[in-house]
Amino acid sequence: MSVSKRAGRMTVRKKTAAGKGRHLHAVIMAGGKGTRFWPLSRETFPKQFLKIFGDKTLLQNTIERLEGKVPPGNFIIITTQNQAELVRWQTKGVLPPECVVTEPEGRNTAPAIALAAFKKRKADRSALLLVLPSDHYIRDNAAFSAAVDAAIPMAEAGYLVTFGIVPTRPETGYGYIKSGKAPLGKNKDVLRVERFVEKPDAKKARAFLNDSSYLWNSGIFLFKAQAIIAEMKRHMPALHSAFAGIERQLGAPGEQKALEGLYGRIEPDSIDYGVLEKSKRVCVMRSDFGWSDIGSWNALEDVMETDAGGNVVLGNSVNIEPESSIIFSSGRLLATIGLKAMVVVDTPDATLICPKDRVQEVKKLVGKLKQTGREEYLLPRVEERPWGHFCVLDKGPGYQIKHICLKPKARLSLQMHNHRSEHWIVVSGTARVQRGDETFYVNKNESTYIPSTVKHRLENPGMIPLKIIEIQSGEHLVEDDIIRFDDIYGRSADR
Repeated sequence: MSVSKRAGRMTVRKKTAAGKGRHLHAVIMAGGKGTRFWPLSRETFPKQFLKIFGDKTLLQNTIERLEGKVPPGNFIIITTQNQAELVRWQTKGVLPPECVVTEPEGRNTAPAIALAAFKKRKADRSALLLVLPSDHYIRDNAAFSAAVDAAIPMAEAGYLVTFGIVPTRPETGYGYIKSGKAPLGKNKDVLRVERFVEKPDAKKARAFLNDSSYLWNSGIFLFKAQAIIAEMKRHMPALHSAFAGIERQLGAPGEQKALEGLYGRIEPDSIDYGVLEKSKRVCVMRSDFGWSDIGSWNALEDVMETDAGGNVVLGNSVNIEPESSIIFSSGRLLATIGLKAMVVVDTPDATLICPKDRVQEVKKLVGKLKQTGREEYLLPRVEERPWGHFCVLDKGPGYQIKHICLKPKARLSLQMHNHRSEHWIVVSGTARVQRGDETFYVNKNESTYIPSTVKHRLENPGMIPLKIIEIQSGEHLVEDDIIRFDDIYGRSADR
């Protein structure tokens, strides 16, 4: 099994279950940073946009999981401004563009869910919201769908339903739900929530594993939009008041401006702490559909096959006597000897090496990178774009060298740079170049020069990938030095 970041195509049939299915709306939370999956995941290209299982990204898998259950127009994907372009790219042709809703800044899950609930209630007073993260793994989609169906009657009755996963190990990286013993209604798997439990230490996690009343908190919820709004009014009155004050602007041309004013004054908070831990209308659906939040490198052991030594090995590596380790290479040869219970992840610009029992500290490591001004926390060396990808080979004062690969029939935007010039050398394929008022072809082993302030476009007219080396010269060599005039991908930034 391979790990890739290229976006795959998806299809979602435009049919849905009869009856109340038309009131089921999916709210997908896609603003996370995925810091615990570093160095593969970066702040500008987090985990939900990666291909980890098959030919689709985690976000695409989340959408496809709801095929036939939620109509395309009933989706809402909550994301942040710096990730909105990626979401639109990976959902283009699958979901309507208006399904992507941008928060001015990430303020945790409570404001995001409030935004979705107020928007959906305005459009459909009977809306049922299935809230789920964009970067989780579910092995058994049929079992997941059945669990949602079983939870709908409780949500229709006004309960806030959370999905609790039957634990399979003493996990210290998950929060837990302590459930009641007696069923809440006719379904034996629907139980009242006694309390939410923070991530435990190893001793408590072992005790929880032996107590059937403890379930993993999946972060997946189902409730009526009206029900969660009512509970927010009761338990988070300031947040409720803030969104009620702009409800008229939601779905209207002034929505984004209203959100920018609102997000500057609301406090960040999680839906768990703000509402679910306080509400008396919460129940849990005891579930077992092969769930994982893929929250750390160790999670790969639960969702991928291991070899005879208990290892997960991905990519280009040669290993002698590894044992219970996770070994990943994104390209160059990775060689190991005698690894035991270790995680080794090699990417073009960063390598992670740590004991398996300390992978939860990767988030702390990313924080240290950010604090010390290291750009490796932010950007991957290989960056994906709708037209292909590029890799930074080298850079220094006044120059930067990239390897650029365009897919067949793909083209970049018509653009101009104020602060840099570019020299393109074709390595393979044939390039069609627009430079100012002239258009011409550049073949393998040929080159061309693009001065600063000149409009230009690079295109691959052929049926094989076009690969070029781009040498940039100038004082401001960053991606925001772009003035775009035309773009077939509808982007406003160079993504």
